[in-house]
Amino acid sequence: MNDEEDSSLREGTTTHETGPAGRSGPETRDPGVTAFPRRAGTDSGPAAPPGRERPDSGVTALPGRTERGPRGSAAPRREQEVLERIERVRRRKARVREERITLAHGAGGKATHTLIEAVFLEAFRNPLLEPLEDGAVVDGLAFTTDSYVVTPLFFPGGDIGDLAVNGTVNDLAMCGARPRYLSAAFIVEEGFPVADLRRITASMAAAAREAEVWIVTGDTKVVENGKADGCYITTSGVGTVDRPIRLSAAAARPGDVVIVSGPIGEHGVTVMLARGELDIQADLTSDTAPLNTLTGRLLDACGDGQVRCLRDATRGGVATVVNEIAVASKVAVVLEEDAIPVCPAVRGACELLGIDPLYVACEGRMVAVVAQRSAEAALAALRSHPLGSEAAVIGRIGDDPPGLVLLKTSFGGTRIVDLLVGDPLPRIC
Repeated sequence: MNDEEDSSLREGTTTHETGPAGRSGPETRDPGVTAFPRRAGTDSGPAAPPGRERPDSGVTALPGRTERGPRGSAAPRREQEVLERIERVRRRKARVREERITLAHGAGGKATHTLIEAVFLEAFRNPLLEPLEDGAVVDGLAFTTDSYVVTPLFFPGGDIGDLAVNGTVNDLAMCGARPRYLSAAFIVEEGFPVADLRRITASMAAAAREAEVWIVTGDTKVVENGKADGCYITTSGVGTVDRPIRLSAAAARPGDVVIVSGPIGEHGVTVMLARGELDIQADLTSDTAPLNTLTGRLLDACGDGQVRCLRDATRGGVATVVNEIAVASKVAVVLEEDAIPVCPAVRGACELLGIDPLYVACEGRMVAVVAQRSAEAALAALRSHPLGSEAAVIGRIGDDPPGLVLLKTSFGGTRIVDLLVGDPLPRIC
């Protein structure tokens, strides 16, 4: 495969939706489209109605889906060839092509995954790091670390302080742990207002009390004016794993259901609008929140081994999370567009900007993969908690095509949802 062919697969810039006529409703949430590569002779889906654009971020359609013909036509063969090309690219050793770091390398998409695998994993490889989960579980303890460089520092519903606490608490919760202790390191720019620093630390203290964790150690550095964008924060956390469970992105199985704990995209759109660079107004606040009590309620409601995986949908949004699960578990993830909760303000802002809400970051939402027989219990447990009152089943796990995410669209078609190379909304966490 040449570099041009490889690039086209990595960037996923082609958008196309196809499928049988008719609208696919929420009641048809089944993994039937997992036979997607072998379907032949499908008709093109109807055009989008006036005023509604099809988002194209990170969506790659399989060539030939619009061709019509008898069984055995060339279209299914070309679809299979594309799937084989994708698999060959994934098997290739990760390699950073750029000579210098770009914003895309920190966005949580393909460029980030390549950087992590080619540089950091290559240097630090060990059995605890290789799964690349939200945290490492060692001898009954979960451990995680994260840095926060959000701009602006203050936004509706939160600021960099509570974001730093909640994000680290949530990473521990996604490991099935009970968060206990945090550290906090500050890089503060010369000339930064002391009043703003007090406001940030007050938010951190309030968030720590809500999550029932202690900030027990830390560090402070001051750099020259213009070198730190005001303030950066790095937090690390330790939690105890009190249940005999092992959550992993590699644990999803065909037949499992995919659940999201609430409406997606609110944090990313809120931060973007708070920058004041766009002439768009919306009544939105960030969804930043600690999820440890929500995950505890979910795990208590389901039997041992029934919750396969938990992930908080931060950088790269829900689309990135389900792609990671599909690749790690070697399964297909089949999502229902009509089942994905998105509030009207987020949907409207995304349509104006041409951004797919599936790729917009959350800071108080999680994706759970749960065994089919525990789906009702999981939903009931989530909806009984204030942070999960709008939880919904948004898809299922299938077995074919492995490693891919498919979306059954509102127009009755099916499309591949790929990882983005970068992020349309940088510096949101």
